[in-house]
Amino acid sequence: MTRLMLGRTLERICKGVLLLCLLHFLIMMILYFDVYSQRFDLFSRFNNGRNGSRNNVSGAGGGHHYYYYNLSRPNTTLASYLATGEQLAPTMQPESNQTPSPKPLPPCPENPPGLVGRLLIEFSSQMTMERVQKENPNVTEGGRYSPPDCRPRWKVAIIIPFRHRENHLKYWLHYLHPILRRQKIDYGIYIINQLGEDTFNRAKLLNIGYMEAQKDGEYDCFIFSDVDLIPMDDRNLYHCYDQPRHFAIAMDKFGFRLPYAGYFGGVSGLSKKQFLKINGFPNEYWGWGGEDDDIYNRITLNGMKVSRPDVRIGRYRMIKHERDKHNEPNPQRYCITVCSRSPIHLPIDRLLRLHSCTVVMFLPSFFIFV
Repeated sequence: MTRLMLGRTLERICKGVLLLCLLHFLIMMILYFDVYSQRFDLFSRFNNGRNGSRNNVSGAGGGHHYYYYNLSRPNTTLASYLATGEQLAPTMQPESNQTPSPKPLPPCPENPPGLVGRLLIEFSSQMTMERVQKENPNVTEGGRYSPPDCRPRWKVAIIIPFRHRENHLKYWLHYLHPILRRQKIDYGIYIINQLGEDTFNRAKLLNIGYMEAQKDGEYDCFIFSDVDLIPMDDRNLYHCYDQPRHFAIAMDKFGFRLPYAGYFGGVSGLSKKQFLKINGFPNEYWGWGGEDDDIYNRITLNGMKVSRPDVRIGRYRMIKHERDKHNEPNPQRYCITVCSRSPIHLPIDRLLRLHSCTVVMFLPSFFIFV
């Protein structure tokens, strides 16, 4: 009896072990076929991609093309690769033939940061045009310059009446070109030369300079300067203001002070609107003196006021020289100046009566000679 029960117990244990082995086998087969199906699906997608790339490369044109493969698994993020095996950045886009447009320049500051203030001006060392040209490589033909890093607020024509002052002109260009560049203005320099040996007419040359500058561009500011006056401070900004500007208010010739309240000589500036309002400079002054006082009268008669810099900034050095031949003081200057104070004198067509002057022009690299 005992043996019979023991045999049945062993039989049941063997059947249980057999069932467990069968269950284990079934589970292993299920897992095996599931993994195999995933691998087969992945291989099929990869093989289709390769076949597609070959068909594209062998198409019409025979060009070299790049194809992208995404081998990432679901719910994961992996890097993309080119067909050559090189990694492709996620943000990379096909190259475009369009070049990006340049950024607009900011406006030039009202007070340029590169100014140095008081300058040492001396005329003892010898000056040559070759040195001036070497010192100013960024000045283009005709004495033109525009700042490359900002948009200038003013386009300025600087006009200089001239005759037989070559040495003075060298010093003027030597000092003024660097000053004007630091002031961040768009400028051109016009040297107006009176031919022959007739009596000098400074004001008429200034009118000619204005007309010649108008042919070259839309200048909105005109500065009229004697060739023998050098500013001693680059904070004396060479541009135009709301009112006509007198720059040279403190010359060493006059002990660095204004000789009289109505003085408007040496270096002055007017906007185009202001210049046309006074109808230009007077053509009647042959010889030295009188034309500046005439202009001062016309400014006040037209309801404008003369503006000036601080006396510490408006200082100038004059290159010493003897009075030029055929530029003697005009004995009639006082009479003409008194007449200019009358409003009846205003409508004279100064800018139209310039046909009697003959001029010739050529273009050095650092000024225009007229």
